[in-house]
Amino acid sequence: MHIAIAGNIGSGKTTLTKMLSKRYGWKPRFESVDFNPYLDDYYKDIKRWSFPMEVFFLKERFKDLIEISESKDDIIQDRSIYEGVYVFTASNYAMGNLDERDYQTYMELFEDMTDIVRYPDLMIYLRAPVSHLVANIEKRGRDYEQKMPLDYLENINKRYEDFINCQYKGRVLTIDVDELDYEHEPKDFGFITDKIDRVLFGLF
Repeated sequence: MHIAIAGNIGSGKTTLTKMLSKRYGWKPRFESVDFNPYLDDYYKDIKRWSFPMEVFFLKERFKDLIEISESKDDIIQDRSIYEGVYVFTASNYAMGNLDERDYQTYMELFEDMTDIVRYPDLMIYLRAPVSHLVANIEKRGRDYEQKMPLDYLENINKRYEDFINCQYKGRVLTIDVDELDYEHEPKDFGFITDKIDRVLFGLF
């Protein structure tokens, strides 16, 4: 089984991935945020570093998909290749940070890659307003995220809605997390796991 956790920066994907991994015995996989050699440069000069940063993420996520497809374990993944492309790369392209040539090259590469893999069995989308995202970003204190413009987060939120509702063809469970504190409140975590049990196992 392959479960993917989707959501904007600061929505709580990594925390939920760890908690669900422990709850269900799923093997967690995390995206290479802290190890991307382009990310710090990207936030200093987005236009200059967008293409290599996006290609690095695509490479890492495709490697993950191949390993997941070959694994006999049940996997829970922190962010999928699909939102990486349809949300973040599409946003960079729309803002003019990727030129037409680079974007077309990137999309052809992505389409060739995804022709040989399948959708996750379930994508869990964590929906959150910008105020919630900012609070989480400030709390975790990554230096390169502190300068992130609010309108950038708002734009990414809009793209997630379009991705989930109009572009993604796999099975999705949407969870509004603004009023939830699933890290500290067992009832909130139980609310989420009850929803997952209904979708995956037909319980309740």
